[in-house]
Amino acid sequence: MARGMFQGQRLSKVFVRLAYAAGTLSVILLRPIMAAEPELAAPGNQTRASANILTPAEWRRLDGAVDRGLAFLASKHRADGSFETIDGGQPGVTSLCVMAFLSRGHLPGQGPYGQQLSRAIDFTLSMQKPSGLFWTQEYRLPQRGGIGIYNHGISGLMLTEVYGMTDARQQERIRAAIPKAIALTRHYQLGRKTNPTDKGGWRYLNMRRYRNSDVSSTSWQVMFLRSARNAEFDVPKQYIDEAVTYVKRSFKHRKRVFEYPLHGRDYVSAGVMGGGIVTLVLGGEHQSKIARHAGDWVLSQNFNNYNRTRHRYERYHYSAFYCSQAMFQLGGEYWAQFYPQLMRTLIANQNSDGSWQPEGQKDAEFGNIYTSALAILALTPPYQLLPIYQR
Repeated sequence: MARGMFQGQRLSKVFVRLAYAAGTLSVILLRPIMAAEPELAAPGNQTRASANILTPAEWRRLDGAVDRGLAFLASKHRADGSFETIDGGQPGVTSLCVMAFLSRGHLPGQGPYGQQLSRAIDFTLSMQKPSGLFWTQEYRLPQRGGIGIYNHGISGLMLTEVYGMTDARQQERIRAAIPKAIALTRHYQLGRKTNPTDKGGWRYLNMRRYRNSDVSSTSWQVMFLRSARNAEFDVPKQYIDEAVTYVKRSFKHRKRVFEYPLHGRDYVSAGVMGGGIVTLVLGGEHQSKIARHAGDWVLSQNFNNYNRTRHRYERYHYSAFYCSQAMFQLGGEYWAQFYPQLMRTLIANQNSDGSWQPEGQKDAEFGNIYTSALAILALTPPYQLLPIYQR
């Protein structure tokens, strides 16, 4: 259900909380209602288009794959509240895992995974530096700056998504942490850019070396800011408008692609294309010509070749996550043509323990907790339980 920029936020949160209160059972119970009453489509339910592209047998396969994946993630939860990955991937990977559970209707403090989720939220909050940055590492290290901005955006997004679902203690901690995180995000958005066309976007934390922007980094910051605004934190619309303007400038109309700056030249990836679409949608550009051109490009890609990519800097699971969210937002034939193929491929390549492989070329060091969380998030848009990705 398409909505205008930043409208219907309070009503949306009511529906979301009702859906979460019902837990995973709401997803099952609401399917026949949606098929019969499409006008009742609301946050927390599947839209009619989503329900109709899967058969009952496919829904059962989807539910089983997601539940096995979540059981695997739960088995890799550590005593400090984190989920396993390298130090540089924290707290971003832990935050992705929390969102994977939320996307299936699990809540912190409730149900079989409730305590694990609560501890993971506490771990993420404990990683915030005095500057507001969510990251374990020293951000001035130039070779690690790219990882830092992703950790920050992903963690901020998770905390603002879960904000209304936590107990009073955690709500208070999140309420104190998010304004500092927003301020840091804005600081880097306003950093001096070598090229004026990069104004409004983000790239890496070390601005002495990386004085430009890229669509992938920018997309995570926009998701964080939009989610924070939806949760009624103070995020001026200008912040998001400036980022959307940058993303639109990054679109090459002749090639009909978003390009990513890499070692002095640009290249195209499915992750960047999906991130560009998501950013435009969150900025109110729901069915713009640019978004549809990018969607056409995504449809031309072959996600059947599991964990194989055209370019050594491409990431299969990361791209699957971004493109799944993007194509759901575009809806219609984009979603109908994209999702069933991706779902079948991911389920067919799920390991017996519920996991998926690490990334095939780039980012393999983050391990299969990271990719398994991304795979679950790529599979769960039909459930429509994460507020930021609701249509």
